[in-house]
Amino acid sequence: MPAKTADAALPLTDSLIRALDINCRITRYLVANLDAKAWHATTPDGKGRNVAAIVAHIHNVRRMWLKAAGSKEIPEELRKGILTANEALAALDASAAALHTLVAESLASSVRIKGFKPDTAAFVGYIIAHDSHHRGQIGMLARQTGFPLPKQVDFGMWEWGVR
Repeated sequence: MPAKTADAALPLTDSLIRALDINCRITRYLVANLDAKAWHATTPDGKGRNVAAIVAHIHNVRRMWLKAAGSKEIPEELRKGILTANEALAALDASAAALHTLVAESLASSVRIKGFKPDTAAFVGYIIAHDSHHRGQIGMLARQTGFPLPKQVDFGMWEWGVR
């Protein structure tokens, strides 16, 4: 995954890439800090995705967009039923790196991402919104299944300046 930059005053294109990278690191931070017992815990009503399936979905949606855009880097699809946290972290790292490259190339060439309208900034917003929505689901499921996030992790997801 690309390294953090210390410079706060970046051109808009660099800021968009940085926002995408921070978002991806926050998703990784959440997964890395989940209680292992929450990973495959059954949802309260027995329906819907468990945490492992949600994380697989996050990665697989990233992968879907990479494939649709014709990216040279298309990570392997994750299977939700047999996924371990370590496999998920490796996959999230791969999809984050591929997204970084896709967005950087799109911004450098001023060509929008194939298959996504209206533009690259909106694509970055979409990815951030998608990841964020599912991070919220993961936090709620962890709590509902008896494995709440530690306060440090819960609040740590909001610390964009240090992620």
